[in-house]
Amino acid sequence: MSVSALSLTRLPGSISEFLQLASLLGLLLFLYKAAQLYLRRQWLLKAFQQFPSAPSHWLFGHKIQKDQELQQILSWVENFPSAFPRWFWGSKAHIVIYDPDYMKVILGRSDPKASGTYRFLAPWIGYGLLLLNEQTWFQHRRMLTPAFHYDILKPYVGIVADSVRVMLDKWEKLIDKDSSVEVFQHISMMTLDSIMKCAFSYQGNVQVDRHSQSYIKAIGDLNNLFFDRVRNVFHQIDTIYGLSSNGRLFHRACQLAHEHTDQVIKERKAQLQNERELEKIRRKRRLDFLDILLFAKMENGSSLSDEDLRAEVDTFMFEGHDTTASAISWIFYALATHPEHQKKCREEVQSLLGDGASITWDHMDQMPYTTMCIKEALRIYTPVPVVVRELKTPVTFPDGRSLPKGIMVTLSFYGLHHNSKVWPNPEVYDPSRFAPDSSRHSHSFLPFSGGARNCIGKQFAMNELKVAVALTLLRFELLPDPTRIPFPIPRLVLKSKNGIHLRLRKLH
Repeated sequence: MSVSALSLTRLPGSISEFLQLASLLGLLLFLYKAAQLYLRRQWLLKAFQQFPSAPSHWLFGHKIQKDQELQQILSWVENFPSAFPRWFWGSKAHIVIYDPDYMKVILGRSDPKASGTYRFLAPWIGYGLLLLNEQTWFQHRRMLTPAFHYDILKPYVGIVADSVRVMLDKWEKLIDKDSSVEVFQHISMMTLDSIMKCAFSYQGNVQVDRHSQSYIKAIGDLNNLFFDRVRNVFHQIDTIYGLSSNGRLFHRACQLAHEHTDQVIKERKAQLQNERELEKIRRKRRLDFLDILLFAKMENGSSLSDEDLRAEVDTFMFEGHDTTASAISWIFYALATHPEHQKKCREEVQSLLGDGASITWDHMDQMPYTTMCIKEALRIYTPVPVVVRELKTPVTFPDGRSLPKGIMVTLSFYGLHHNSKVWPNPEVYDPSRFAPDSSRHSHSFLPFSGGARNCIGKQFAMNELKVAVALTLLRFELLPDPTRIPFPIPRLVLKSKNGIHLRLRKLH
């Protein structure tokens, strides 16, 4: 028998041995992973033993019907004081907190954002202020804080007012006695227009630009895809997610978002090649957001890398328009469903602004009742429902209960704002809760988070909300559409499953 014939007869045996070895290795890997997950679950059960929770399945965790998450959270808030463990699946659980004393403890610490959750955002917004931690976060925060100085924010009021008027002019052409308008999309275009002109020195008209509409659509898709991925056990692994249909959609939406921000950076860099534009920059006492990034020098003397630059632009482009669009849309809905408060706001604005031809920084503190109504809407319809932190050291809460290092803590601002022990009758819209003489816990109202990592643009955001509400109430009466009541759902920002439809009545 030849050597080649002998080799061929041995080959089936070799394949069989290889398959047996591969099966054994696969079994060992499976048992190792199963043991890892079991030990992780046992550790979590021990860590949470002081915190009662609703019954959950050992493998599938707490079963929540699709789009019923907010309603379920509120049920748990009522039944479990201060906090409860939320199980996503057998080895993944967060402790959810919604008590002001608990909030104060966590927000007073320097725990990092939970990497297991927020890393899914990195392909979209990169490592900017939202995702950075520790020293690098501190350096970027310190670098960008001057972009939100009062001297910078004052002229923004007029720019925002112009963007709002463009939106209101569009509404005048759209309205019909018997039809309603889905306002969230229009408001998103307006807030994107505002942030691009204020923070990014943009010259065009975003509200009539088709490219900007595709950016808004991409942001909506990314919101939904991120929310779904966090809750899908199979999509935690990047390779598996990348091969899935959702993963491909996420990649395409990221590309669209990046095309938009890259264009903004490219246009501003081109403008700065002009000596006249550079001279304007040199005369400024303080720089706008994008110019700070373009001229920034890090502590080692180097400029910001292109990657870091785009991460900050992507982060602020999203955060600077989507959160305020959510807030304004829900404020309009709250006023539409409470006409008596809408009427008082309008009377206050009319007495202050007349026909609204001019609105300035000085007017911002002269709308006390309107501000109360805005804050009460932010309480009920919290723009950012949750943030997640990972404990880097053990923590003990004021009631004596404690948690070890490594636990994921979900700060449920939505749960806090609907906690009946903090806010009696929390579902009732009552602006008097925010009357100047009212008292409340320092951490009972957190629409912009709190502590060192609070929203860097909260003053800009509040001014934008006031300008939008004031100018809209001078032009329109807001009425609900009883056939399309919005259904709130949690995403990175609070959205409505079926849009926010309002009837608009032109005032004469």
